[in-house]
Amino acid sequence: MAKKTAPTSSAQKATSVTIHDQQMQRGPGGELHQFAEGDTPVLTTAQGGPVADDQNSLRVGARGPLVVDDFHFREKMFHFDHERIPERVVHARGYGAHGYFETYESLAQYTRADLFQRPGEKTPAFVRFSTVAGNKGSADLARDVRGFAVKIYTQEGNWDLVGNNIPVFFIQDAIKFPDLIHAAKQEPDRAFPQAQTAHDNFWDFISLTPESMNMVMWIMSDRTIPRSLRFMEGFGVHTFRLINAKDESTFVKFHWKPKLGLQSVAWNEAVKINGADPDFHRRDLWNAIQSGNFPEWELQLQLFDQEFADSFDFDVLDPTKIIPEEVLKPVPVGRLVLDRMPDNFFTETEQVAFMTQNVPPGIDFSNDPLLQGRNFSYLDTQLKRLGGPNFTHLPINAPKCPMHNFQQDGHMAMRNPVGRTNYQPNSHGEGPRESPTRGYRHFPAEEQGTKARLRPESFADHYSQARQFYISQTGAEQRHIASALTFELSKVEMPVIRERMVSHLLNIDETLAATVAQKLGIKPMPKPADAAMPTRQDLDPSPALSIAGRGPKRFEGRKLGILVTDGVDAKLLKGLTDAILKEKGVVELIAPKVGGVEASDGKLIEAQHMIDGGPSVLFDAVALLTSTAGIEDLVDEAAARDFVADAFQHCKFIGYDPSATPLLAKAGLADALDEGLIELPGEAGLSAFVAELGKLRIWGREPSVKLGKASPPVN
Repeated sequence: MAKKTAPTSSAQKATSVTIHDQQMQRGPGGELHQFAEGDTPVLTTAQGGPVADDQNSLRVGARGPLVVDDFHFREKMFHFDHERIPERVVHARGYGAHGYFETYESLAQYTRADLFQRPGEKTPAFVRFSTVAGNKGSADLARDVRGFAVKIYTQEGNWDLVGNNIPVFFIQDAIKFPDLIHAAKQEPDRAFPQAQTAHDNFWDFISLTPESMNMVMWIMSDRTIPRSLRFMEGFGVHTFRLINAKDESTFVKFHWKPKLGLQSVAWNEAVKINGADPDFHRRDLWNAIQSGNFPEWELQLQLFDQEFADSFDFDVLDPTKIIPEEVLKPVPVGRLVLDRMPDNFFTETEQVAFMTQNVPPGIDFSNDPLLQGRNFSYLDTQLKRLGGPNFTHLPINAPKCPMHNFQQDGHMAMRNPVGRTNYQPNSHGEGPRESPTRGYRHFPAEEQGTKARLRPESFADHYSQARQFYISQTGAEQRHIASALTFELSKVEMPVIRERMVSHLLNIDETLAATVAQKLGIKPMPKPADAAMPTRQDLDPSPALSIAGRGPKRFEGRKLGILVTDGVDAKLLKGLTDAILKEKGVVELIAPKVGGVEASDGKLIEAQHMIDGGPSVLFDAVALLTSTAGIEDLVDEAAARDFVADAFQHCKFIGYDPSATPLLAKAGLADALDEGLIELPGEAGLSAFVAELGKLRIWGREPSVKLGKASPPVN
């Protein structure tokens, strides 16, 4: 009986090889011919061997077992099985972008750091933003500190300014960091809650750690639910040193100030954004950079000497404290611009390795115990995550300046010393040598003291700056802090933990403590927590600590969502769009169908969202441009009513065409008297409406919303 011959697949008819860097293809007869320009390249193994069939495993017979010598299958599955490197223990969910740092003026009088020497010079940079507590798959709008890590590729080595969007931290000594993170992460027996701190373990640790109270005010504030990564401040957190060519030291604190101003969202809004678009921050940064609206921050320095440090009310080495900007004004020294997204998320954003100890000559450390501990810890972390000592060979981590050393071998080595000599000193005159003049020099500080486990008494005031932060907030921001504390503590099961936290709040602000206690049903009030030092009442409010009080007063970089229907006034829509674009804002249209609507002039206008997929939480302000006929279908649409009601609840500006009045009524806003609910004028008067949008929110509306009323409170 004749054997049946399997049909020849297209993959078997032609194979390809690479000869002298030219892609060649072997035809069915064995002849070689070069690929025509634009042809699809041939699939190869990781070793470069061309693949004939990528759809079927090698096996014995059509229904038989696989054979062990199918090296292509084995390699493909081996690599797939190892695609994931361990995620970061903290800051696992991150997003990065490339850009540059541009120096304003020479800072040679303060530092010999190369990037600060030449005015106008641009130095490549990479920035990774992140949340702290959540895993890689968590949502963007979790209430959390945001990492703000900057890698600047200077001509004398990489500088990693590994900071946060908050200038203080929970703890004063790095030895407590594992406990803090263990407490903040999912509870180990149940593996939840994810990406939040509203649980017993976190608040148990915090309530037993008074040094955390300043940070508690910050994390319960709107700082931890930013509207965009582009609207966040960044901080180096610690006190560092700048060292000039004469080895003279100046203390410094680093601040990144967003050019577009600060902005956050309401908590209810954050919850709904996480449901509507868990990648909200990622998408926002991607869209901004891809559209050419490059985010920009100004680097500002608080510079001070030992005399100021000795006279300041708090210890400058304490990472739970700040130096208020009203006490020491930051000096602008340069700008950071992000203008390019990574080509591949894993290769760059996921493999980037930041380490606080990466500083160029001219930048040095202080004795901040948290910073000292971070300098020790970060190298271990990168070794674990990236598999060995050669993670600096990865392009995203490699310096862009010349590198010369005798480090060799190890896991995944991509470069090694060339030649006979791999040590120094040597008699061959080969290889690099140290340079006392150009090399890194630490500040020659003189240290003395007992070798012991100590905490300085100057670190003992845990409540005064917490109080200062709270009284620096606007009334709305104070309400948000109280609400956040109430929500988080309401998820705590052990009453003793809730009561303990209220006892700490009594040392910060009695009204705040009473508000939280009342909402939690705590009776009677506990006694104030024992304090190592009494809370100072003489610290003035610092307006720089408020977000709402320092609003950008412009709509630049923000987004207006316009709900449209068939019959929308074409001139009004164009006029509003043009007015927003003139303010450098963004317009997106929401319609009953994503295909768009037919305007009053008969033209089809495409929408970016359909009403079910474009809730108002995705926008900074909204407008209702409908028609008398078109509104009839929206009135009974639950998503349309929610679009309006949520915008009002979240204190946003709402512009509307008179034809949208029935929808306002369905949303319960028929009798609303509010400066943020505005009947739109004709296209000629739209600039005035758009100018109002620069206020961003009508926070005065909030108390009436909570009471279920549509009218604003009486002042």
